[in-house]
Amino acid sequence: MRHVIVGTAGHIDHGKSALVLALTGTDPDRWQEEKRRGITIDLGFAHLDLGEDLRVGFIDVPGHERFVKNMLAGVGGIDLLMLIVAGDESIKPQTREHFDICKLLGIRRGLVAITKSDLVEREVLDLVRLEVQEFVAGSFLAGAPMLAVSARTGEGLDELKSELRRLSLEAPAKPADLPFRLPIDRSFVMKGFGAVVTGTLITGTVEKEAEVEIFPLAKRARVRGIEVYNAPAERATAGQRTALNLAGIEARQITRGMVLAAPGMFQPTISLDCTINLLLSARPLKNHAPVHFHCGTAEMLARVVLLEGKEMKPGATGFVQLRLSEPGLFVPGDRFIIRQFSPVTTIGGGVVLDSAPPKHRPGDPATIESLRILEDGTPEARLELLVQRMGEAAPASLAARTGWKPAEVLRVAKSLANQKRLMLLGQPPSLLIDAAHFARLAKLLLEQLALFHTANPLVAGLPKEELRAKLVTGRAAHSLPSPTLLTALLQSLTSLGKIEVQGETVRLGGRTIQLSTEEIVARNQIAAAFEKAGLAVPSAPKVLATLRLDRTRAEKLLKMLVKEHVLYRVTEDLIFHKSALSKLREILAHRKAQNNRLGVTDFKELTGLSRKYAIPLLEYLDRERVTRREGDERIIL
Repeated sequence: MRHVIVGTAGHIDHGKSALVLALTGTDPDRWQEEKRRGITIDLGFAHLDLGEDLRVGFIDVPGHERFVKNMLAGVGGIDLLMLIVAGDESIKPQTREHFDICKLLGIRRGLVAITKSDLVEREVLDLVRLEVQEFVAGSFLAGAPMLAVSARTGEGLDELKSELRRLSLEAPAKPADLPFRLPIDRSFVMKGFGAVVTGTLITGTVEKEAEVEIFPLAKRARVRGIEVYNAPAERATAGQRTALNLAGIEARQITRGMVLAAPGMFQPTISLDCTINLLLSARPLKNHAPVHFHCGTAEMLARVVLLEGKEMKPGATGFVQLRLSEPGLFVPGDRFIIRQFSPVTTIGGGVVLDSAPPKHRPGDPATIESLRILEDGTPEARLELLVQRMGEAAPASLAARTGWKPAEVLRVAKSLANQKRLMLLGQPPSLLIDAAHFARLAKLLLEQLALFHTANPLVAGLPKEELRAKLVTGRAAHSLPSPTLLTALLQSLTSLGKIEVQGETVRLGGRTIQLSTEEIVARNQIAAAFEKAGLAVPSAPKVLATLRLDRTRAEKLLKMLVKEHVLYRVTEDLIFHKSALSKLREILAHRKAQNNRLGVTDFKELTGLSRKYAIPLLEYLDRERVTRREGDERIIL
């Protein structure tokens, strides 16, 4: 079955709720206050089956100017607009503001219902028709069906249903194959069930028992139950009015404006690159002006950073960066409305281009060019730009950053990889890297190794993790490279013979430790001192103090001998020459031939060592599997 959302819009008391009731049999005015006052204060919902293949969901929005922000929470997910104009009043202020909002949000289909037709003469209805035609001229409703209806008598309702069906079948389906997102417009507690949230599912699908993430709370919950248009369901799909019963979260933690989404897919943001359009009725918009920002069901304050000048004129279009007062979940392609800070009136709207942008310098030509690419560039150009901004990115994070299907991200990425503009790592691809950024990192890696060797001529190479920490380019987006990227860099440079990797150590290709004559003498002196001492070894500081080298170089020579396995560090303070440990093994082999068991006293007698040396050596032999401890004795293996 096809599901389409129809939103009502129009001035207060022009009959929106009465018309929805007449069409569906459901009163969208849910609250007693609404019924008492006879106006819609908050969003109302109802649905209508227009044949076995089509179900229409109605979002009835408030008409009073004080409740426009509630209206904005409902219009973001609609497919068709039903503009309501009362036959006895014609165009009114909220008719204009609601229609401006619908145009700014990019709604492309709809019709006009002239209500209360039973209260006026035909000549008056004809006059209202002419006024409405003039009002919608040049908009998406130019030439749209315009029907005179009466909720009281039923006049025109059958024709209205017929037009709603025709337009609904022409409307493009919401993308069910994009990651799941549901902006929350209501949350409440249902006795015996717990937290329930409602909203219009704008992308993807959700099933019972699925895990979902609540943004920007960064909390996860389980979908215990689903209702679609007030009926239990196993799953909900894009385009449906949906209620979800959530386990693992309390309803009081959830508010309108939050978003349920696929877990691990998205990141909340407080900064958006956008294009905005100012209404002709708006005042000039100044740089850093505060505004009310409405997107989906979210509403918050924001500051507008103009990127093309210090002021935007009424009716103008331009690039801006919005700095939000609180985090929210928004993706490229999302449309939004901005309202003046005070007095609160609608002044414009726009489209999100990037949901995780860097800070820009206003007037920078490169910034403007990059935003033009994000606005209407080819898919290849847009993806390449985002990867350049990120340095490296997983396909899933790019799906969230672009608003594309994951399969589309990979298709475009493979095209760029064939052109040598991106690199794909992993099979299947798990990481995308800008080719120029990869080349910069490779150059930086070689430079850092050269600097390290110059400063540390007695050290064989740099540990991988220390090397990774040195590959920060200084750009916020290009911070510490991931281990996957470091591995790719090392493999690439190794294949070219520019570096060598031994275990966790990296060095320049062909690099060997070059010792001076003085260092060679000192190295031999260290080895000889420990070899001569046998098992009764001296302390390392005492040995190093006899050398004619400075302490730093002497310690590096000691570490070199340990790394080359000439010396073995049994404990932090005890270092033995390999020949002494080899003789110890011979002693134990001879003992094993007579008796394979020995205690600490036996070991001391065999070696002539004090307990200071005996215990650490026995523990070392246990680690080396030469012996195995059993109680107070050792078994010689």
